[in-house]
Amino acid sequence: MIDLSRKLKNFGSLEFLVISSLAYVIIMLIWTASTRSAVVQKANDIKFNHKTVVEFINNEVSECSSNENGKTAWGENCNSVWTSSNIVKYILDNFELNNPYKIEKPLIQTSQDPRIQAEGKAGQSTDKGIIFVSESNFESEAGSEWVIGTCVKSPCVAAGNNELVSAYR
Repeated sequence: MIDLSRKLKNFGSLEFLVISSLAYVIIMLIWTASTRSAVVQKANDIKFNHKTVVEFINNEVSECSSNENGKTAWGENCNSVWTSSNIVKYILDNFELNNPYKIEKPLIQTSQDPRIQAEGKAGQSTDKGIIFVSESNFESEAGSEWVIGTCVKSPCVAAGNNELVSAYR
């Protein structure tokens, strides 16, 4: 028969540390496995939002390339400079995009540098799910660049955790 009191008498702090560490690892593995699908779904929702905005901008560029005297969806002349704030306002007013992280900020915002905002570089934190676009206006010259980026999941700076796309006129 096993003498339990003698076994417990030899149970020291090292044994306690090993058993508690093992329990922690098992609990974390179970928690990660059980929440993985929700994290993946949120990331996919954010990527869909980002793709929708990028496709909208690229479609406007294409339409204006074929009709330089036309107007954009938000009312600016195709052959003029496009105002960032007008584009953002139009998207906020006309697109049903939802942030799965329920952050109480507009889903799309202008930023001086969307790359830094989407990646969270230099100690800056960023909000997951917010789409950041260039604060500078989208110039009318051929080759003008407008950056669109978002953080998909933490840490934003890690590979695959952010989406960055440049739109060109």
